[in-house]
Amino acid sequence: MIKGPAIFLAQFMGDEAPFNSLDSICKWAAGLGYKGVQLPGWDARCIDLNKAAESKSYCEDVAAVVAKHGLEITEIATHLQGQLVAVHPAYNEMFDAFAPEAVQGNPDARTEWAVQQVKNAATASKHLGLSAVPSFTGALMWHTVYPWPQRPAGLVEGGFKELARRWTPILNHFDSCGVDVAWEVHPGEDVHDGATFEMMLDACNNHARACLLYDPSHFVLQQLDYLHYIDLYHDRIKAFHVKDAEFRPNGRTGVYGGYQGWQDRAGRFRSLGDGQVDFAAIFSLLTKYGFDSWAVLEWECCFKDATQGAAEGAPFIAKHIITPPAKAFDDFAGSGVDEAQIKRTLGI
Repeated sequence: MIKGPAIFLAQFMGDEAPFNSLDSICKWAAGLGYKGVQLPGWDARCIDLNKAAESKSYCEDVAAVVAKHGLEITEIATHLQGQLVAVHPAYNEMFDAFAPEAVQGNPDARTEWAVQQVKNAATASKHLGLSAVPSFTGALMWHTVYPWPQRPAGLVEGGFKELARRWTPILNHFDSCGVDVAWEVHPGEDVHDGATFEMMLDACNNHARACLLYDPSHFVLQQLDYLHYIDLYHDRIKAFHVKDAEFRPNGRTGVYGGYQGWQDRAGRFRSLGDGQVDFAAIFSLLTKYGFDSWAVLEWECCFKDATQGAAEGAPFIAKHIITPPAKAFDDFAGSGVDEAQIKRTLGI
């Protein structure tokens, strides 16, 4: 059974109460009806990954703060650190902001820091009894996603070979911790759809810990079938962001957005229930395939305030969580096996 509702704290942490400490934001989230919180692993107000990797007792202290409010930690997210595992030089300056000042301007040191941070999240997750760490793959080829001129022969293969070279030691560490990497398939990453995930999986020799975070909103913006995606990759889906979106193309903008602000793009993230995502179908499919981890609200909306979106999100998720049936609906009409009746029914 899917667990929840839960909330990803990244978009809500801030400088003012109740959003400026783990204790106060957990009290706020519990008051809205959430049962779990996903921690941003880059925000030391929630968790310090260096301390968490070194000390199980520190992890227990963090969990105690969360549990005091009747909540559980669902996962520790490492999207920003995962992004820095692989950065094309064209993006160095922009992505430097994701790293501590000590490694900014030094891509090699920044990558080394990011790799260790993701590994730390695996160790911390082991200490906390968590099963998956959401992350990004990073990107070396994104600038060639719609190429002109055409990509040089072998570029894609070489790109995934290098990405796998960087991630395989991380995946091996995750395996030693008994934890999965749950890559969020996302524009801006080399793994941004099912085809690229398959190429990455091949490059990583189908590593058992190379798994997925499912977020349908990014597929709406790409015009990818987000329900068929579950059919294809359900065995690798280990985390779930519940986020809504809409795609309303017009004569001015389409998939690429025309460099417009979020409100003027054809593809826009919306608060739960305000977009086009068929969550009833999604929850049904995930339940069908036995997904038993957390349904986590990731709030991003260009129209609605975050606090309103959070307040509406908990009951929305709770309404969609399905309790699997204890028995089939037509069991009342069933009977024991009668070999003679079977033969008569078959006419043999």
